Amino acid sequence: MKRSNTLLVFVILLFYSANLHSQTNDNKIENALLIAENNKSQLENVKQLLVVFNENPDSFTAVFVALEKKENHWIVKQPPIEAGIGKKGFALPQNKIEGDGKSPTGIFKLGKLFSYEKQPNTLLENQQITKEDKWIDDINSPDYNKYVNGFTDAKSFEKLLLKNDAYKYCIVIEYNTNPIIRGKGSAIFFHLAIKKPYFTAGCVAIEEKQMKLMVNWLDPKQNPTIIMGNLTVLKTGL
Repeated sequence: MKRSNTLLVFVILLFYSANLHSQTNDNKIENALLIAENNKSQLENVKQLLVVFNENPDSFTAVFVALEKKENHWIVKQPPIEAGIGKKGFALPQNKIEGDGKSPTGIFKLGKLFSYEKQPNTLLENQQITKEDKWIDDINSPDYNKYVNGFTDAKSFEKLLLKNDAYKYCIVIEYNTNPIIRGKGSAIFFHLAIKKPYFTAGCVAIEEKQMKLMVNWLDPKQNPTIIMGNLTVLKTGL
């Protein structure tokens, strides 16, 4: 094949790939907006919404889209990116249990930010993590699914200061927090994805560049919320 023909084929393939990527992103945005619309009765006071969904309920790879409400309409703040969720995908609504390797399905408030940084650029309530900071996952402990600083007699817990950067920015997803039901899952966070494949033990994780944007953007006055689950489940409404 002549060089000119080879170049033409390359340009056509590049255009096709870019166009296909654009169409795929458009479909993901449409799905995120549809999820928000079909759950609007539970999102009336929410002005910042993180939408996380997968198409195969057992897949640990999900789509992440951030939406903000302007004049009663949702607009895209963060276009679709890849997110990691539980290694075994999403649990069905109300079916999450401790240690199942799945992320919970539902609509949850976003709470406190724990960070390795002393003063992160954020409006969220925040706290610098130390080696004394823990999150209890012992279902028999009175502190189950609670933050503890210092000594604990819990048989198992998760240290928040890790040897990697996964919790460099770690926002509490208010799952199973009010009320706390023992055995229904603990330590569900929105944190950094640091190494592919991006699966977690039940949390939601995205790369640092986009996480910093979220940390800078999220505002407690806007009632920041996350809706997460399988696409088919979320589109039918929770």
